[in-house]
Amino acid sequence: MPPEKHALLSASSASRWLKCTAAPRFEEHLPERTSEYAEEGRLAHSICELKTLKKFTVMTSRTYTTRLNKLKKDPLYSEEMDKTSDLYIEHLTEQAMLYDSTPTVVAEVQVDFGEYVPEGFGTCDNVMIGGDTLSITDYKHGKGVPVSAVGNPQMRLYALGALKRYAPVFGDAIKQVRMSIDQPRLDSYTTDTITVEELMAWGESIKPIAQKAFSGLGEFAPGDHCRFCRGKAQCRARANTNTALEDFKDCVPAASVSPDAMTTSIIHLAVGLVLLVAVNIVLGSLNALFDGSFDKVKLRNGTIKGIIVAACFIAFYMAGWLNPDIIAIDVDGQTVNLMTASNLALLTAYVLYAKDVFVKLKNLILSKTSGTPPEELAAEQETAE
Repeated sequence: MPPEKHALLSASSASRWLKCTAAPRFEEHLPERTSEYAEEGRLAHSICELKTLKKFTVMTSRTYTTRLNKLKKDPLYSEEMDKTSDLYIEHLTEQAMLYDSTPTVVAEVQVDFGEYVPEGFGTCDNVMIGGDTLSITDYKHGKGVPVSAVGNPQMRLYALGALKRYAPVFGDAIKQVRMSIDQPRLDSYTTDTITVEELMAWGESIKPIAQKAFSGLGEFAPGDHCRFCRGKAQCRARANTNTALEDFKDCVPAASVSPDAMTTSIIHLAVGLVLLVAVNIVLGSLNALFDGSFDKVKLRNGTIKGIIVAACFIAFYMAGWLNPDIIAIDVDGQTVNLMTASNLALLTAYVLYAKDVFVKLKNLILSKTSGTPPEELAAEQETAE
Protein backbone atom coordinates (compact mmCIF):
# COMPACT_ATOMS: atom_id res chain seq x y z
CA MET A 1 0.00 0.00 0.00
CA PRO A 2 1.44 3.42 -0.96
CA PRO A 3 2.45 5.60 2.02
CA GLU A 4 -0.02 8.19 3.28
CA LYS A 5 2.58 10.90 3.76
CA HIS A 6 3.25 13.19 0.82
CA ALA A 7 6.07 15.64 0.13
CA LEU A 8 5.23 19.32 -0.26
CA LEU A 9 6.76 19.12 -3.74
CA SER A 10 5.62 15.64 -4.64
CA ALA A 11 6.50 13.94 -7.91
CA SER A 12 2.81 13.39 -8.70
CA SER A 13 2.13 17.15 -8.51
CA ALA A 14 5.31 18.19 -10.32
CA SER A 15 3.45 19.09 -13.51
CA ARG A 16 1.61 21.70 -11.40
CA TRP A 17 4.31 23.22 -9.20
CA LEU A 18 6.81 23.43 -12.06
CA LYS A 19 4.36 25.80 -13.77
CA CYS A 20 2.70 27.45 -10.76
CA THR A 21 5.35 27.90 -8.08
CA ALA A 22 2.97 29.70 -5.73
CA ALA A 23 0.59 26.73 -5.53
CA PRO A 24 2.34 24.33 -3.07
CA ARG A 25 2.48 26.72 -0.12
CA PHE A 26 -1.04 27.96 -0.84
CA GLU A 27 -2.40 24.39 -0.93
CA GLU A 28 -0.48 23.51 2.22
CA HIS A 29 -3.01 25.36 4.41
CA LEU A 30 -6.06 23.76 2.82
CA PRO A 31 -7.50 20.46 4.07
CA GLU A 32 -6.58 17.32 2.16
CA ARG A 33 -9.55 15.45 0.79
CA THR A 34 -9.81 11.88 -0.33
CA SER A 35 -12.44 10.25 -2.50
CA GLU A 36 -13.77 6.83 -3.31
CA TYR A 37 -11.79 6.97 -6.56
CA ALA A 38 -8.57 7.60 -4.65
CA GLU A 39 -9.27 4.74 -2.28
CA GLU A 40 -10.02 2.44 -5.22
CA GLY A 41 -6.65 3.43 -6.65
CA ARG A 42 -4.88 2.54 -3.41
CA LEU A 43 -6.53 -0.88 -3.35
CA ALA A 44 -5.68 -1.53 -7.01
CA HIS A 45 -2.05 -0.59 -6.32
CA SER A 46 -1.93 -3.04 -3.42
CA ILE A 47 -3.18 -5.82 -5.70
CA CYS A 48 -0.58 -4.87 -8.33
CA GLU A 49 2.15 -4.92 -5.69
CA LEU A 50 1.11 -8.37 -4.48
CA LYS A 51 1.01 -9.81 -8.00
CA THR A 52 4.41 -8.27 -8.77
CA LEU A 53 5.93 -9.96 -5.73
CA LYS A 54 4.33 -13.27 -6.73
CA LYS A 55 5.67 -13.00 -10.29
CA PHE A 56 9.18 -11.74 -9.70
CA THR A 57 10.12 -12.88 -6.18
CA VAL A 58 9.81 -16.00 -4.07
CA MET A 59 6.32 -16.23 -2.60
CA THR A 60 4.35 -19.36 -1.83
CA SER A 61 0.94 -19.85 -3.43
CA ARG A 62 -0.60 -20.12 0.01
CA THR A 63 0.80 -16.74 1.12
CA TYR A 64 -0.27 -15.14 -2.15
CA THR A 65 -3.81 -16.53 -1.96
CA THR A 66 -4.24 -15.51 1.67
CA ARG A 67 -3.13 -11.95 1.03
CA LEU A 68 -5.17 -11.62 -2.16
CA ASN A 69 -8.34 -12.90 -0.48
CA LYS A 70 -7.83 -10.36 2.28
CA LEU A 71 -7.64 -7.54 -0.29
CA LYS A 72 -10.74 -8.85 -2.05
CA LYS A 73 -12.75 -8.42 1.16
CA ASP A 74 -12.39 -4.67 0.79
CA PRO A 75 -15.81 -3.13 -0.09
CA LEU A 76 -14.18 -1.24 -2.98
CA TYR A 77 -12.81 -4.37 -4.62
CA SER A 78 -14.10 -5.25 -8.08
CA GLU A 79 -13.28 -7.99 -10.57
CA GLU A 80 -12.02 -5.30 -12.91
CA MET A 81 -9.07 -4.76 -10.54
CA ASP A 82 -8.05 -8.37 -11.12
CA LYS A 83 -8.12 -7.85 -14.87
CA THR A 84 -6.25 -4.54 -14.89
CA SER A 85 -3.59 -5.80 -12.48
CA ASP A 86 -3.09 -8.87 -14.69
CA LEU A 87 -2.54 -6.57 -17.68
CA TYR A 88 -0.03 -4.61 -15.60
CA ILE A 89 1.89 -7.80 -14.78
CA GLU A 90 1.86 -8.79 -18.45
CA HIS A 91 3.45 -5.48 -19.34
CA LEU A 92 6.07 -5.84 -16.61
CA THR A 93 6.87 -9.30 -17.99
CA GLU A 94 7.33 -7.80 -21.44
CA GLN A 95 9.64 -5.18 -19.93
CA ALA A 96 11.70 -7.89 -18.22
CA MET A 97 12.06 -9.81 -21.48
CA LEU A 98 13.81 -6.80 -23.05
CA TYR A 99 16.84 -7.48 -20.84
CA ASP A 100 19.57 -9.91 -21.88
CA SER A 101 19.51 -11.50 -18.43
CA THR A 102 17.01 -11.62 -15.57
CA PRO A 103 16.71 -8.10 -14.16
CA THR A 104 16.30 -7.03 -10.56
CA VAL A 105 12.63 -6.23 -9.97
CA VAL A 106 11.33 -4.30 -6.95
CA ALA A 107 7.79 -3.12 -6.18
CA GLU A 108 6.72 0.00 -4.24
CA VAL A 109 10.17 1.52 -3.93
CA GLN A 110 10.51 4.65 -1.82
CA VAL A 111 12.94 7.06 -3.47
CA ASP A 112 14.54 10.35 -2.45
CA PHE A 113 15.11 13.05 -5.08
CA GLY A 114 15.88 15.76 -2.52
CA GLU A 115 19.14 16.55 -4.34
CA TYR A 116 17.02 18.28 -7.01
CA VAL A 117 13.79 19.13 -5.17
CA PRO A 118 13.82 20.31 -1.51
CA GLU A 119 12.57 17.49 0.74
CA GLY A 120 11.48 15.59 -2.36
CA PHE A 121 10.52 11.93 -2.03
CA GLY A 122 8.00 9.52 -3.46
CA THR A 123 7.18 5.89 -4.24
CA CYS A 124 7.80 4.11 -7.54
CA ASP A 125 5.27 1.41 -8.35
CA ASN A 126 7.97 -0.71 -10.01
CA VAL A 127 11.70 -0.49 -10.56
CA MET A 128 13.56 -2.87 -12.86
CA ILE A 129 17.34 -2.85 -13.34
CA GLY A 130 19.54 -4.94 -15.59
CA GLY A 131 22.52 -4.37 -17.89
CA ASP A 132 22.76 -0.65 -18.58
CA THR A 133 19.04 0.12 -18.25
CA LEU A 134 16.87 1.29 -15.37
CA SER A 135 13.11 0.88 -15.97
CA ILE A 136 10.45 2.74 -14.01
CA THR A 137 6.79 1.73 -14.44
CA ASP A 138 3.86 3.62 -12.95
CA TYR A 139 0.37 2.09 -12.72
CA LYS A 140 -2.57 4.49 -12.89
CA HIS A 141 -5.98 3.04 -12.09
CA GLY A 142 -8.03 6.08 -13.04
CA LYS A 143 -9.90 6.29 -16.32
CA GLY A 144 -10.32 10.03 -16.58
CA VAL A 145 -7.49 11.39 -18.73
CA PRO A 146 -4.65 9.52 -20.50
CA VAL A 147 -1.24 10.49 -19.11
CA SER A 148 1.81 10.24 -21.34
CA ALA A 149 5.21 9.13 -20.07
CA VAL A 150 6.97 11.28 -22.67
CA GLY A 151 8.63 14.20 -20.89
CA ASN A 152 6.63 13.39 -17.76
CA PRO A 153 8.17 15.19 -14.72
CA GLN A 154 6.72 12.70 -12.22
CA MET A 155 8.47 9.81 -13.94
CA ARG A 156 11.73 11.74 -14.27
CA LEU A 157 11.79 12.61 -10.58
CA TYR A 158 11.14 8.96 -9.71
CA ALA A 159 13.99 7.98 -12.02
CA LEU A 160 16.37 10.46 -10.38
CA GLY A 161 15.45 9.05 -6.98
CA ALA A 162 15.90 5.46 -8.16
CA LEU A 163 19.34 6.26 -9.62
CA LYS A 164 20.41 7.67 -6.28
CA ARG A 165 19.01 4.69 -4.35
CA TYR A 166 20.72 2.04 -6.46
CA ALA A 167 23.97 3.86 -7.25
CA PRO A 168 25.84 2.06 -4.40
CA VAL A 169 24.93 -1.29 -6.01
CA PHE A 170 25.10 -0.65 -9.74
CA GLY A 171 27.52 2.28 -9.81
CA ASP A 172 27.94 3.84 -13.26
CA ALA A 173 26.67 0.75 -15.09
CA ILE A 174 23.26 2.36 -15.74
CA LYS A 175 23.42 4.41 -18.94
CA GLN A 176 19.78 4.87 -19.90
CA VAL A 177 16.39 5.14 -18.22
CA ARG A 178 13.13 3.76 -19.57
CA MET A 179 9.95 5.23 -18.05
CA SER A 180 6.50 3.75 -18.66
CA ILE A 181 2.96 4.66 -17.58
CA ASP A 182 0.30 1.94 -17.66
CA GLN A 183 -3.39 2.86 -17.71
CA PRO A 184 -5.14 -0.46 -18.44
CA ARG A 185 -8.65 0.94 -18.02
CA LEU A 186 -7.95 3.39 -20.84
CA ASP A 187 -5.87 0.92 -22.86
CA SER A 188 -3.08 3.49 -22.68
CA TYR A 189 0.58 2.38 -22.46
CA THR A 190 3.31 4.93 -23.08
CA THR A 191 7.09 4.80 -22.71
CA ASP A 192 9.90 7.36 -22.80
CA THR A 193 13.61 6.52 -22.90
CA ILE A 194 16.44 8.98 -22.22
CA THR A 195 20.09 8.76 -21.24
CA VAL A 196 21.23 9.21 -17.65
CA GLU A 197 23.10 12.36 -18.72
CA GLU A 198 19.93 13.85 -20.20
CA LEU A 199 17.96 12.95 -17.08
CA MET A 200 20.47 14.54 -14.72
CA ALA A 201 20.70 17.66 -16.89
CA TRP A 202 16.93 17.98 -16.66
CA GLY A 203 17.17 17.58 -12.88
CA GLU A 204 19.67 20.43 -12.69
CA SER A 205 17.44 22.63 -14.86
CA ILE A 206 14.48 22.41 -12.47
CA LYS A 207 16.44 23.09 -9.27
CA PRO A 208 15.77 26.89 -9.27
CA ILE A 209 12.08 26.33 -10.00
CA ALA A 210 11.78 23.76 -7.23
CA GLN A 211 13.49 26.06 -4.75
CA LYS A 212 11.12 28.89 -5.67
CA ALA A 213 8.11 26.59 -5.24
CA PHE A 214 9.38 25.32 -1.89
CA SER A 215 9.82 28.90 -0.68
CA GLY A 216 6.35 29.87 -1.84
CA LEU A 217 7.66 32.49 -4.26
CA GLY A 218 6.53 33.32 -7.77
CA GLU A 219 3.12 34.07 -9.22
CA PHE A 220 0.01 31.96 -9.63
CA ALA A 221 -0.12 30.58 -13.17
CA PRO A 222 -3.51 28.98 -13.94
CA GLY A 223 -3.88 26.35 -16.65
CA ASP A 224 -4.78 22.72 -17.28
CA HIS A 225 -2.52 21.76 -14.38
CA CYS A 226 -5.06 23.30 -11.95
CA ARG A 227 -7.33 20.25 -12.32
CA PHE A 228 -6.19 18.53 -9.11
CA CYS A 229 -5.14 21.63 -7.15
CA ARG A 230 -6.87 21.83 -3.75
CA GLY A 231 -6.82 25.62 -3.88
CA LYS A 232 -8.32 26.16 -7.32
CA ALA A 233 -11.69 27.25 -5.95
CA GLN A 234 -10.05 30.03 -3.90
CA CYS A 235 -7.49 31.10 -6.52
CA ARG A 236 -7.93 34.68 -7.73
CA ALA A 237 -5.62 34.16 -10.72
CA ARG A 238 -7.66 31.18 -11.95
CA ALA A 239 -10.90 33.13 -11.57
CA ASN A 240 -9.50 36.02 -13.59
CA THR A 241 -8.66 33.74 -16.53
CA ASN A 242 -12.21 32.45 -16.77
CA THR A 243 -13.53 34.95 -19.28
CA ALA A 244 -17.04 33.52 -19.09
CA LEU A 245 -17.23 34.69 -15.47
CA GLU A 246 -15.17 37.88 -15.85
CA ASP A 247 -18.00 40.07 -14.52
CA PHE A 248 -18.20 37.93 -11.37
CA LYS A 249 -14.51 37.51 -10.63
CA ASP A 250 -14.72 39.72 -7.55
CA CYS A 251 -17.18 37.23 -6.04
CA VAL A 252 -14.46 34.54 -5.95
CA PRO A 253 -12.36 34.56 -2.75
CA ALA A 254 -8.85 35.91 -3.19
CA ALA A 255 -5.87 33.58 -3.01
CA SER A 256 -4.93 34.97 0.39
CA VAL A 257 -8.22 33.95 2.03
CA SER A 258 -7.66 31.39 4.78
CA PRO A 259 -10.09 28.58 5.71
CA ASP A 260 -10.97 30.46 8.93
CA ALA A 261 -11.73 33.61 6.96
CA MET A 262 -13.87 31.57 4.58
CA THR A 263 -15.91 30.23 7.51
CA THR A 264 -16.47 33.78 8.79
CA SER A 265 -17.46 34.88 5.29
CA ILE A 266 -20.05 32.09 5.05
CA ILE A 267 -21.57 33.14 8.39
CA HIS A 268 -21.78 36.78 7.28
CA LEU A 269 -23.37 35.85 3.96
CA ALA A 270 -25.91 33.59 5.67
CA VAL A 271 -26.87 36.26 8.23
CA GLY A 272 -27.18 38.85 5.46
CA LEU A 273 -29.49 36.66 3.40
CA VAL A 274 -31.66 35.83 6.43
CA LEU A 275 -31.97 39.57 7.22
CA LEU A 276 -33.01 40.33 3.64
CA VAL A 277 -35.67 37.63 3.82
CA ALA A 278 -36.88 38.98 7.18
CA VAL A 279 -37.08 42.57 5.90
CA ASN A 280 -38.95 41.33 2.85
CA ILE A 281 -41.56 39.62 5.07
CA VAL A 282 -41.88 42.64 7.39
CA LEU A 283 -42.43 45.07 4.51
CA GLY A 284 -44.98 42.76 2.93
CA SER A 285 -46.85 42.53 6.24
CA LEU A 286 -46.80 46.33 6.72
CA ASN A 287 -48.19 46.88 3.24
CA ALA A 288 -50.97 44.37 4.00
CA LEU A 289 -51.77 46.10 7.33
CA PHE A 290 -52.06 49.51 5.70
CA ASP A 291 -54.35 48.34 2.94
CA GLY A 292 -56.45 46.20 5.30
CA SER A 293 -55.61 42.85 3.71
CA PHE A 294 -53.38 41.45 6.44
CA ASP A 295 -53.73 37.69 6.84
CA LYS A 296 -51.99 35.70 9.59
CA VAL A 297 -52.03 32.55 7.48
CA LYS A 298 -50.28 34.34 4.61
CA LEU A 299 -47.73 35.75 7.08
CA ARG A 300 -47.05 32.28 8.47
CA ASN A 301 -46.76 30.70 5.02
CA GLY A 302 -44.58 33.52 3.75
CA THR A 303 -42.27 33.18 6.77
CA ILE A 304 -41.93 29.42 6.27
CA LYS A 305 -41.30 29.90 2.57
CA GLY A 306 -38.63 32.52 3.24
CA ILE A 307 -36.85 30.32 5.78
CA ILE A 308 -36.86 27.35 3.39
CA VAL A 309 -35.52 29.43 0.48
CA ALA A 310 -32.75 30.97 2.62
CA ALA A 311 -31.82 27.56 4.04
CA CYS A 312 -31.60 26.06 0.54
CA PHE A 313 -29.31 28.81 -0.72
CA ILE A 314 -27.10 28.60 2.37
CA ALA A 315 -26.94 24.78 2.12
CA PHE A 316 -25.94 25.04 -1.55
CA TYR A 317 -23.22 27.54 -0.63
CA MET A 318 -21.94 25.22 2.10
CA ALA A 319 -21.92 22.32 -0.38
CA GLY A 320 -19.77 24.39 -2.72
CA TRP A 321 -17.36 25.34 0.04
CA LEU A 322 -17.01 21.74 1.28
CA ASN A 323 -16.72 20.24 -2.24
CA PRO A 324 -14.97 22.89 -4.37
CA ASP A 325 -13.39 20.33 -6.73
CA ILE A 326 -16.70 19.13 -8.18
CA ILE A 327 -17.16 20.49 -11.68
CA ALA A 328 -20.66 21.86 -12.18
CA ILE A 329 -20.28 23.00 -15.81
CA ASP A 330 -17.62 22.32 -18.43
CA VAL A 331 -18.11 24.07 -21.78
CA ASP A 332 -15.36 24.31 -24.38
CA GLY A 333 -12.65 24.04 -21.77
CA GLN A 334 -14.19 26.68 -19.47
CA THR A 335 -15.01 25.05 -16.16
CA VAL A 336 -17.27 26.29 -13.38
CA ASN A 337 -16.80 24.34 -10.19
CA LEU A 338 -19.40 23.95 -7.46
CA MET A 339 -17.79 26.65 -5.33
CA THR A 340 -18.08 29.26 -8.08
CA ALA A 341 -21.61 28.14 -8.95
CA SER A 342 -22.70 28.47 -5.31
CA ASN A 343 -21.18 31.96 -5.15
CA LEU A 344 -23.23 32.96 -8.18
CA ALA A 345 -26.38 31.35 -6.74
CA LEU A 346 -26.03 33.26 -3.47
CA LEU A 347 -25.38 36.47 -5.38
CA THR A 348 -28.55 35.84 -7.42
CA ALA A 349 -30.54 35.32 -4.21
CA TYR A 350 -29.26 38.63 -2.81
CA VAL A 351 -30.17 40.50 -6.01
CA LEU A 352 -33.68 39.03 -6.19
CA TYR A 353 -34.53 39.61 -2.54
CA ALA A 354 -32.97 43.08 -2.54
CA LYS A 355 -35.05 44.03 -5.59
CA ASP A 356 -38.22 42.77 -3.90
CA VAL A 357 -37.40 44.71 -0.72
CA PHE A 358 -36.88 47.98 -2.63
CA VAL A 359 -40.15 47.52 -4.56
CA LYS A 360 -42.13 46.91 -1.36
CA LEU A 361 -40.41 49.81 0.41
CA LYS A 362 -41.19 52.08 -2.53
CA ASN A 363 -44.84 51.01 -2.55
CA LEU A 364 -45.10 51.52 1.20
CA ILE A 365 -43.71 55.07 0.98
CA LEU A 366 -45.84 56.02 -2.01
CA SER A 367 -49.00 54.61 -0.43
CA LYS A 368 -48.47 56.74 2.68
CA THR A 369 -47.76 59.91 0.69
CA SER A 370 -50.28 59.52 -2.14
CA GLY A 371 -52.99 57.61 -0.31
CA THR A 372 -53.07 54.92 -2.99
CA PRO A 373 -53.26 51.37 -1.53
CA PRO A 374 -49.99 49.39 -1.96
CA GLU A 375 -51.67 46.60 -3.94
CA GLU A 376 -52.93 49.14 -6.51
CA LEU A 377 -49.42 50.57 -6.82
CA ALA A 378 -48.03 47.10 -7.36
CA ALA A 379 -50.69 46.40 -10.02
CA GLU A 380 -49.92 49.68 -11.78
CA GLN A 381 -46.22 48.85 -11.74
CA GLU A 382 -46.85 45.41 -13.22
CA THR A 383 -49.00 46.98 -15.98
CA ALA A 384 -46.27 49.50 -16.76
CA GLU A 385 -43.68 46.79 -16.97
